[in-house]
Amino acid sequence: MGTLKITKKHHKHLNNPFPSTPKSLPFIQGRLLFNSQNVPSNKIFSVGKDFQLLWSIKNGGSLSIYHQSQPAKTLWSTIPGQAFVTAALCETEVEESRGSFAVKDRNVYLLCDHQTIEDIRVISEPDHHFDQFKDLSSGNTSFAQKNDLKDTQFPALMITGWLFSNRRKKRHQESGIYKDTQLATRGPPTCARYWVLFDQKNNNQIGFQVRVGPPNFEFQQRISPTPLGRHRRLRWKLGKIRRRKLGWFRFVTRSRGFVAGSSSSEGEMEMKAAELTEFNRICITYSSEGNERFYGFGEQFSHMDFKGKRVPIFVQEQGIGRGDQPITFAANLVSYRAGGDWSTTYAPSPFYMTSMMRSLYLEGYDYSVFDMTRHDKVQIQIQSNSVQGRILNGNSPSEIIENFTENIGRPPELPKWIISGAVVGMQGGTEAVRRVWDELKDHSVPISAFWLQDWVGQRETMIGSQLWWNWEVDTTRYHGWQQLIKDLGAKNIKVMTYCNPCLAPTDKKPNRRRNLFEEAKKLDILVKDKCGEPYMVPNTAFDVGMLDLTHPDTAAWFKQVLQEMVDDGVKGWMADFGEGLPLDVTLYSGEDPISAHNRYPELWAQINREFMEEWKSARAGKEREDPEEALVFFMRAGFRDSPKWGMLFWEGDQMVSWQANDGIKSSVVGLLSSGISGYAFNHSDIGGYCAVNLPFIKYHRSEELLMRWMELNAFTTVFRTHEGNKPSCNSQFYSNHKTLSHFARCAKLYKAWYFYRTQLVKEAAQKGLPVCRHLFIHYPNDRNVHSLSYHQFLIGTEILVVPVLDKGKKNVKAYFPEGETCSWQHIWSGKLFKEHGSEAWVEAPIGYPPVFIKAGSTVGETFVDNLRNFGIL
Repeated sequence: MGTLKITKKHHKHLNNPFPSTPKSLPFIQGRLLFNSQNVPSNKIFSVGKDFQLLWSIKNGGSLSIYHQSQPAKTLWSTIPGQAFVTAALCETEVEESRGSFAVKDRNVYLLCDHQTIEDIRVISEPDHHFDQFKDLSSGNTSFAQKNDLKDTQFPALMITGWLFSNRRKKRHQESGIYKDTQLATRGPPTCARYWVLFDQKNNNQIGFQVRVGPPNFEFQQRISPTPLGRHRRLRWKLGKIRRRKLGWFRFVTRSRGFVAGSSSSEGEMEMKAAELTEFNRICITYSSEGNERFYGFGEQFSHMDFKGKRVPIFVQEQGIGRGDQPITFAANLVSYRAGGDWSTTYAPSPFYMTSMMRSLYLEGYDYSVFDMTRHDKVQIQIQSNSVQGRILNGNSPSEIIENFTENIGRPPELPKWIISGAVVGMQGGTEAVRRVWDELKDHSVPISAFWLQDWVGQRETMIGSQLWWNWEVDTTRYHGWQQLIKDLGAKNIKVMTYCNPCLAPTDKKPNRRRNLFEEAKKLDILVKDKCGEPYMVPNTAFDVGMLDLTHPDTAAWFKQVLQEMVDDGVKGWMADFGEGLPLDVTLYSGEDPISAHNRYPELWAQINREFMEEWKSARAGKEREDPEEALVFFMRAGFRDSPKWGMLFWEGDQMVSWQANDGIKSSVVGLLSSGISGYAFNHSDIGGYCAVNLPFIKYHRSEELLMRWMELNAFTTVFRTHEGNKPSCNSQFYSNHKTLSHFARCAKLYKAWYFYRTQLVKEAAQKGLPVCRHLFIHYPNDRNVHSLSYHQFLIGTEILVVPVLDKGKKNVKAYFPEGETCSWQHIWSGKLFKEHGSEAWVEAPIGYPPVFIKAGSTVGETFVDNLRNFGIL
C-alpha cells in the first residue's frame, strides 16, 4: 500500500503567503493494562550494573528508570495508567519546493492507542528471547544495527505485550491546530505485538529499543470510510473475551486524550485488511514536569526552550524570514513555503536535555516529532515501525554534553591558523583580492585566510550573478591563481574555496577544463528519478545533478576533485548544502528516501572529512604534523552525528536584519542551541547573507548592522566575513575607512583571546563542550538563566558577552548569574559587578561591546593585557 505522497511545488509562483502549520498526528493517549498473572505487583529490575527500572502498579502501572548512584533522581518515567507505546498506520504527504519540505500526516488507516504489558523479563545473558529480539531488529536497519546489540551489558530487560484499539466514541481535541479534527480511522479494529528492550550501553547511558509487529486483524472485511460505530459491539465482545482469557488487570481511569486522523474529501477509499501490512508510526509517551525546560534539538534559530512546542526533526532549508515580516510574506508568495517558520533548520537533532538534568536522544534517521505541548508529558512520534535511542545520565549540562558526544562523536581540533585571525570572505577575481589585501595591510588587520567563493567563476542568470557549480578554478576570473596562493602563503595567509554535492551542466561555460556533471553522469553516481535517469534538482535559476552519496564509487571520485583543488595550494573550503535531497529520488542503496534525506548531510561531511584524513596520512615527516599545513572545511547542513564528521559549522543564510527569527538575533540562538547539541564549533556570516531588493520590500545590510555583527562574531570560534547574495546592496567591511577601521578593531578583539580559544578548541575535541555557551551550561540552578535566549552568552567559563542586537541601541542590560563566586569585571571601564543574580544597564557605544571577565582570573587578565598591547584598551 502506498502511504507516501510527494507533491512538487518547485514551479508554483503564486502561493498562500501564510501557509498553515503542517499537520502531524495529534497527541495520542490511551490506557495501560497489564497481565496480573505474569507481571509482578511492584519490583525493581537491574539493567546492566549501573541502572535500575522500577515497575509499580500504583494508579494503573508505570515504569521509572534511575541510575543507582542517584536513586532519588528519575531519568525517565511513564505516566501511571497510560500507554507509553502506541502505533498507527498513516498516509504521509510531503510538499517539496527547492529544499523546503512540509511533512503532513493525512489519512489514518490503523490505530492502536491502548497498551497491555504481558511480561517483564530479565535477560541475564543472550538467550532465545534476546536472539528473537535481534532477529526482529535486524530486519529493519533504521531500528537497530547488530553492533548496537553487541554493546549490551547484561542484565537487559525486555517488556512485551499488545497494542490495540478499543474506542467507544469519537472525540475532538479541545484546543490547538487539531481542534476541528475528527476521528476517522479507515481500517478495521486491530492489535499488534510490541517489544521494548532496555539495556545498559555504558556507565551513563541506557539504551531503549521499541519494535511493533504487523497488524493482527480480528476479522477480515472490506473497509470504507464509514463511522466506526458499526464495529463497537464486536470490539467490546472481543475485548471482553481477551480480558477473561489473559487475566488482564485494569486500573479504572478515564482517558483524557483522543486520537485524530484527517478525513479526506477526495472520495471514498476502500482498502482490504490484507493490504495493511505494517505500522509506520510509533509514539513513545512519558512524563514531564510543568516547569521543566527543554534545550537542544540541534541548531534552532528562534527558541532556546521548547516546552509547549512541537519540534519536527527534518533537515531542510531554514527559510527566508522564518516568520519575520514582511520578508516571510514575500518569500512564501513567490516560492512555495520558501519563508520557512520557527522550526525549519539546516541541522536538527533528535536530542534534548532538560532543566531537571534529564536527557534523551533517538538513533537512526527516521522523521520524528517531539511534542512537548502538554504540561505533564512528552510524546515522540517516529515515522517507522521501530525506534531506538538512549537515555543519558548526568549531574550537570556539561556532563550530559560530554556523555552525549562520547557516543555520537566529537570534532577534531581545528588547525590553529583558522582561529588566529580574520577569514576574509570576498569575490571579484585576482585584482579585487590584491586590492583589498593592500587595504587590510594598511589597517594592520590580522588575517588567517581569504575565502573566495567565486573561484569557480560566475554567470549571469535571470536572478543575477551566480556561481558555476563545476569545482575547478576559473582561470579567467582568477588568472595567476597559483601565484596568488603563493603570495598570500608567503605571509601565512591561506586560501579557502567553495564546493557542494551538486553539479551543473557546463556546456556553455567557455573556459572549463572538465565537465564534472558529464563525468558523474557517465560514472552513474548521480541520484536518479523513477525512470533511472539523473534527477535534475531545481535550484533558483538552473537545475543541477546531485551526487548519490550512497553509491560506492562517489566518494573516491569526489575526493579526486578535492585533491586537484588542494594540489593548487588551497587549505580549506566551504562544503555547502546537503539539506536538499529530494524525497522521490532513487538511490543506489535503495533505502527509504525520508531517512536517507536526514542522513545525507552526514554522508556529505564524511566524504570531506575522510579526504582530509587521507590527505594528512599521505604527508611525510614534519609536513604531516605541521599545523600550518592542516586542512579544514566548514558546512551548514547536519544531523545528530555531524559533529563526528564535520570539523566546523556555520549557520547558513541569515537575513541582513535586526529581526529575531532570521536576523542577527537568530544567529546567537543558533550558536547556543547547536552548542548544547554537540556542535562545538559554529559561527555565522558577519553581517548576514540574504539581502532583498524588491520594489516594496528592501533588506539591505546597513553599516550599523555590519559593525554590530563584527562585534558579535569577534567572540565566536571563527571570525569570517561574507559579502552576501547581493554585494552591491550591502555595506561591506571594505566600503570605507570607518568600516575598515572597525573591522581591524574587531579582528584584534578576536585575536586578543586567541590563547583562550586554543584551550577551548582542545577541550571541545576532548569533551564536546562548545566554545560559545548558553549560561544554562554552567548555571543550571539559576532560574533567571532559563529564560535567556540571544541576550548574552559565555566564552568557556571566563568571559561573558552581552551583544548589542538592536538598531540604534547604545546600552544593554546584562545579567550576572547566581552561583558564581567571583565578581564580573567590565573590560572597558574596569567596573566590578559583585551582586550575583542581578541586572545592570551597561553603556555600549559602537566599538565597545559589553564584555566581562571574571575578576582576578588568569584568562581575564591575559585578555585585558592583550587588548592593551593591540592598542584597543
